[in-house]
Amino acid sequence: MKRHEFLRELHKATANRNYLEIGVNDGRSLRLSRVPSIAVDPAFKVTSEIRCDVHLVKATSDDFFARRNPLAHLKGGRHPLRNLARGRHPLGHWRRTTLDLSFIDGMHLFEYALRDFINVEKHSDWSSVIVLDDMLPRGVDEAARDRHTTAWTGDVYKLIEILSRYRPDLVAVPVDTQPTGQLVVFGADPRNPVLREKYHEIIAEFDLPDPQKVPEAVLERVRAVRPETLLRAGFWKPLVRARNRGLDRSRGWEPLRGALERAAVSR
Repeated sequence: MKRHEFLRELHKATANRNYLEIGVNDGRSLRLSRVPSIAVDPAFKVTSEIRCDVHLVKATSDDFFARRNPLAHLKGGRHPLRNLARGRHPLGHWRRTTLDLSFIDGMHLFEYALRDFINVEKHSDWSSVIVLDDMLPRGVDEAARDRHTTAWTGDVYKLIEILSRYRPDLVAVPVDTQPTGQLVVFGADPRNPVLREKYHEIIAEFDLPDPQKVPEAVLERVRAVRPETLLRAGFWKPLVRARNRGLDRSRGWEPLRGALERAAVSR
């Protein structure tokens, strides 16, 4: 299954109510969305027909997330909540916009992908689905930090190890899509500060000169799940129901985590 085909099916499985995309390029992935969307790219050149209500942002993702209210375009964006018990709008009482589905395909260097994940997680919840692209390079040359090949993943594959080591509370599933794989992350927790606090420590360890020492398990896709297997897993409908009912983390995430972890090791 190719990556855009998989992403199309994820839109269906997640029944997402909104969508964020980092790295637009010509719009081939953005054209799959049918919900209110935000797409961020400093140099997009959209040639595909877009069929959703979209805010196209011509900026780096760092600059986008530095805005006071970056998700204002999305339905249910920040606005005062009515306090029905008191019959008034209390100043400073805001509803938080939560991303349902996010696709990170920006700059192909791990530190950029890590910052994008950190920023996306700030606006996500346990029921959010975060997809990182180009996570399974097919060779060392393709995984170089200094691009010298036509097809290029860069070293974003390092996010697999980083999330495994620093965020074991997440369920991160490598997916064997063509051509260069994806990582689907469940269980986001915007209150978890570990990646922000350890960012410079992570950079110091993982910023290495070429050639990169890509683990054989990554090159051989040893732990990668077939996309069809993940899409057929039984947790999707319960996840969507729990999300739409507004269940909190303790009532929504914990009952589903076991099913997600079993799906992560399915072949």
